Amino acid sequence: MCCCCEDDYGERYCCRIPYQVWEDIKWCFILLGLIVVAVVVTGVVLIAVIFGGPLRHVKFTVEDASLTRFALVTSPTTAIAYNLTLSLAVHNPNWAIAIKHDKPLEASYSFDDQPFERVLVADEGSKQGARKTVVYRLSSGSAGRAVALGNAGEAEFRKENATGIFEVDVALTGKFKYTLRKTKCKIEATCPLKLQLDTPGTAAVVFEKVDCEVAKSDDKYC
Repeated sequence: MCCCCEDDYGERYCCRIPYQVWEDIKWCFILLGLIVVAVVVTGVVLIAVIFGGPLRHVKFTVEDASLTRFALVTSPTTAIAYNLTLSLAVHNPNWAIAIKHDKPLEASYSFDDQPFERVLVADEGSKQGARKTVVYRLSSGSAGRAVALGNAGEAEFRKENATGIFEVDVALTGKFKYTLRKTKCKIEATCPLKLQLDTPGTAAVVFEKVDCEVAKSDDKYC
């Protein structure tokens, strides 16, 4: 392999490129080609994962909860008087995919399968970034919220009231729109809580974190 060179008088002549230099140049081009191929393949894989790969479910966790009042009111109608606060963590585990609430995220409280309260967690249109966790502090109470317990429900209340520990279920409902996707996924999750009544003069109540169970979606893209 040769190329044109000039001598000290400006005259051109054919000079030969040393074999080792030519080999070095050849291997540089091969290495550059491999790097380009690796970058292209990586880009294709990332695009396939982001746009066509399976979504990871949003995770819900009740980090803390406090029940300072839970009483049965029977007149004039059956009702529950309560004060309940809880910290609900919403974790988006997806890499590079944020979520947007296409519908409000709500929490419904129930005792013995009978709902007695609905709480707004996040408004429609609110967003949450990829790999981000948002903690919502929910606080609600009533001097008498009507609830259809019936005789069996009232009996269950008295049974749990004797122990000071109440089983309250939190049901989460909503719909998420995932960025970079057209998919809108309906979300349903349940968080079964066992809450010890926290009253003045009693020992501090220690709450153990509860991982909520997310219902499996019928949509294969969710």
